[in-house]
Amino acid sequence: MTPAPVWWRHAAIYQIYVRSFADGNGDGTGDLAGVRAKLPYLRELGVDALWFNPWYVSPMADGGYDVADYRDIDPLFGTLAEAESLIGEAHDHGLRVIVDLVPNHCSDRHPWFQAALADEPGARDRFWFVPGKGEHGELPPNNWQSYFGGPAWTRTTDADGTPGLWYLHMFAPEQPDLNWEHHQVRAEFEDILHFWLRRGVDGFRIDVAHGLAKKPGLPDAGPDPDITDLPYQDVDDVHEVYRAWRKILDSYDGERTFVGEVWLPSPEQSARYLRPDELHSAFNFDFLCCPWQAPALRDVIDSTLALHEPVGAPPTWVLSNHDTIRHVTRYGRADTSFDMGDKRLSDPSDVVLGRRRARAAALLTLALPGGVYLYQGDELGLPEVQFIPDQLIQDPTFVRSEGRDRGRDGCRVPLPWTAAGESLGFSTAGRTWLPQPAEWAEWSAERQEADPDSFLSLYREALRLRTELFAPLPETLEWIDAGPDAVCFARSSGIRCLVNAGSSPIELPQGLRVLLASGPLSEGRLPGDTAVWLAPTA
Repeated sequence: MTPAPVWWRHAAIYQIYVRSFADGNGDGTGDLAGVRAKLPYLRELGVDALWFNPWYVSPMADGGYDVADYRDIDPLFGTLAEAESLIGEAHDHGLRVIVDLVPNHCSDRHPWFQAALADEPGARDRFWFVPGKGEHGELPPNNWQSYFGGPAWTRTTDADGTPGLWYLHMFAPEQPDLNWEHHQVRAEFEDILHFWLRRGVDGFRIDVAHGLAKKPGLPDAGPDPDITDLPYQDVDDVHEVYRAWRKILDSYDGERTFVGEVWLPSPEQSARYLRPDELHSAFNFDFLCCPWQAPALRDVIDSTLALHEPVGAPPTWVLSNHDTIRHVTRYGRADTSFDMGDKRLSDPSDVVLGRRRARAAALLTLALPGGVYLYQGDELGLPEVQFIPDQLIQDPTFVRSEGRDRGRDGCRVPLPWTAAGESLGFSTAGRTWLPQPAEWAEWSAERQEADPDSFLSLYREALRLRTELFAPLPETLEWIDAGPDAVCFARSSGIRCLVNAGSSPIELPQGLRVLLASGPLSEGRLPGDTAVWLAPTA
């Protein structure tokens, strides 16, 4: 008998941005108590695992990705004891737990960085403190730019009030980069892994997995840099870190897993992180960025499978996350593609069209071989909140870009659980930490529960069928030609997924029965922007 594949090779993993999922203590901010109360909802949805964005102690300069203590829970969310209870309760519901790990940088409030600012002996060696250029060191050490905009360097002030050294932060100034050449940094994070593994977590999502190592000497990127050879990302030494981490993970029982946030310009670069002794999987950003066009979708699926097959890693599929414009909104625009510099929130979007395409995209992703990630609210068909008042925006990219980049808050708005109430069931408080649009009442979980044709009902049925029919299958597919606007493939069981990404109806094949459709069919034809799962009649 062929052994069953390990869970993470085919899991449906639900991403929880705790601050915006559910509020259990009535302060307008999501917390662990809110998540614990919603575990039955998540079980009934049909996912296999939960991925939690950072829940650690943090000043929240970047939504928790500025960590001040990796071994405790921020009081905004609860306590360490509550996190331990949540892990156990999730397991009782049959749900695995993946926690976010942020190793590239920490918070400027972290004790290590506070010691570095105080110039305690050896403390600065754990970061990148470097003299500036120019006659008096008044210029940054190199020309690196922050991912959030502006220089990647901030100058410190010495105890006597004179300008001092510069420190590196590839993100916000409140997020100093750690120096992974230092043995204490490596030992610290290995201990952090043990800390959470002993508490029962089933894996880690690694933030900026490609960014830890820097080129010796911190050279300039150059006026016209080669994007496949940048001095601050994908430096070979990073792989030593993950080989050491993999040994730790493999020493624990229970099929623990790593998934990397690896956003690199070439497939060859990404594949190196998925070698058998490094990370188990990585997010598929090429698929997330792909436009809603059949040729592009077929190409990105092919290239994804080709990338993963030689290293034996499972492909993953994702449509949205906490850093990207929700795909309902993207799919409703004239340009349906996405890249990380894409914050064109003023571009018009047809929400009805976007939701129709998003329903079809759900069936496409859930039929593909490998694992799939759902971002909270995907199952409700939520669009991006495109117009948040300037004074309420909290994403640091908004300030760093002087308002040119509206930031990522529009995909982080608290979820609507009920159709009534000032916070739509998210909280007993009258106000949420980001404002919810009034029209979200129509898309609340409560309203969709009672509608067999709702987004939520579609996701529940699709996840049920996926677990039953698709998850146990080999990670392969067979392409079927169904026309230039179609994405059509069969899995090894003969079950077929047919997506019409065009506007003209497509004839359904003969001899197959409909298992599930993303929208109404029309006299044996599949309308545009609709998907269907088909099975042999015998």
